[in-house]
Amino acid sequence: EVKVVESGGALVQAGGSLTLSCTTSGLTFGDSAIGWFRQAPGKEREGVSCINNRDNSTVYRGSTKDRFTISSDNAKDTVLLQIDNVEPEDSAVYYCAADRFFFCSFEYFDRYNFRSWGQGTQVTVSS
Repeated sequence: EVKVVESGGALVQAGGSLTLSCTTSGLTFGDSAIGWFRQAPGKEREGVSCINNRDNSTVYRGSTKDRFTISSDNAKDTVLLQIDNVEPEDSAVYYCAADRFFFCSFEYFDRYNFRSWGQGTQVTVSS
């Protein structure tokens, strides 16, 4: 059974930084794709960034590339999402998702391609 657990969500002030962590088990981490998504109240769940652990290639959606950094720690089966200069619009529940077969690309980075999901971690940004 694949398990995905997020952590690191917090209340932060605008302009600050935050690092979210996603730890997986039950899959071959080095062959997996890991994606970060977020969902704000009343909005659709949207993709933020993903990483392919086979080659460390990354994808960023929209304007997140400028302030978001995704990285993998293969020794810990963990993916980090660093958010710099947080904005109130970043407030959302952040979800991590994993898939052992999917290779993430800009064209196909969406929630339907990931089979295993965590419960989410809340990020709230105060202005």
